[in-house]
Amino acid sequence: MNIKDQHIVVIGLGKTGYSVVSFFADRGESVVAMDTREQAPFAQAVNNSYPNVRVILGGLDEQVLCNAKKIILSPGLALATKEIQAAITQGVPVIGDIQVFADYAKAPVVAITGSNAKSTVTTLLGDMAKDAGLNVAIGGNLGTPALELVNDNVQLYVMELSSFQLETTPNLNADVATVLNVSPDHLDRYNSYDDYWHAKHNIFNGCKAIVVNRDDKRSAPLKELNVKTITFGMGESINHDFGIVKQNGESYLAIDHQALICTKQLKIKGTHNRSNALAAMALGSAAGLSLDSMLTTLQDYPGLEHRCQWVGKHNGVEFFNDSKGTNVGATVAALEGLQSDVEGSIVLMAGGDGKGADFSYMKQAIQSGVKTLIAYGRDKALIESALSDVTRVVLAENFEDAFEKACNSASTGDAVLLSPACASFDMFQSFEHRGNTFVQLVETL
Repeated sequence: MNIKDQHIVVIGLGKTGYSVVSFFADRGESVVAMDTREQAPFAQAVNNSYPNVRVILGGLDEQVLCNAKKIILSPGLALATKEIQAAITQGVPVIGDIQVFADYAKAPVVAITGSNAKSTVTTLLGDMAKDAGLNVAIGGNLGTPALELVNDNVQLYVMELSSFQLETTPNLNADVATVLNVSPDHLDRYNSYDDYWHAKHNIFNGCKAIVVNRDDKRSAPLKELNVKTITFGMGESINHDFGIVKQNGESYLAIDHQALICTKQLKIKGTHNRSNALAAMALGSAAGLSLDSMLTTLQDYPGLEHRCQWVGKHNGVEFFNDSKGTNVGATVAALEGLQSDVEGSIVLMAGGDGKGADFSYMKQAIQSGVKTLIAYGRDKALIESALSDVTRVVLAENFEDAFEKACNSASTGDAVLLSPACASFDMFQSFEHRGNTFVQLVETL
């Protein structure tokens, strides 16, 4: 079969792969779809919606790949895969859906990557753009696949991008681009930390403006770019860039030494979220959003669902949903992030399936700012045994009882934090179900 210069081959039939098939098939292109899995998630959907698309499952057909017009590769499959390398050797272009998006998107693009915090910064900046009255599309690695966002009515794209997506994006040409931070990750995929780092820096290819984190030298482009540059960092603001200033014992987000908003006015708490707020403002500034509009958004932004999300305030007590804290490390991070921003103490709700974890790892963080720990679920006795020597531990009969006991233990200025340090499956369908239950209980107060 000779299909060279006729077929586009889409590799990977997950949500993103299906969006690519749809994008090209709807435009009249001849498409072949492949997946290494025998049961690909969206294979049947392709068969139902696009019967003219040939679907190959259970492996990659090297002959078809080598005769393709171009290959759109899922970020889940490495470029180093043998059959893909064979096609590259034959001169077949291999790109990802983000490159296709970049080729078709007409509105300005703000592109965001980083080892941590990119989802928070992306959603925060998206909210800022919405509040400024723009028709904004938000997605990429977060939520909606990029090609489902392409629309002539969009005024601004805010895109979260992973290193895997950026591997196959040689010419993003974003209007604003940033690498928020870089720390070792995905080293099962890359030959070295430097390879991972360099993949992220594809985000700067062809960009018109950049945002750099002064606190992470790996955030700066690998080579000097003669484009507009805005920086942010947790030290004092410099020049016209973003940072922190102290006034009368309080910390303020600032630009060019000018205090903008007291950190206590933010619903997202913790040092890491101050950095996220500065990053979003720097990106918004580069994209032309007004400072006043961004500050208004910041005061109301509650954070991502289930990730130290501010839920509400009742009788002077704040409530935070960190149901995504499914291990002791995540709970320690949540406690350390909140402690400096809580006027009083923390009442912690923790429990569930501990997965064999050593809860004593939490001792220092508990001792520093938790006045009462409400333990519930399957491993509540293990939590009590590990931590009762550093704080008051109260056992609850069930989740609702734990919430009631937490409310009774909290005083004005305190915070009730759900950060379970455990999986949810002994009592809930998922961590989302657990977090939503907590939110519903807060709303009944």
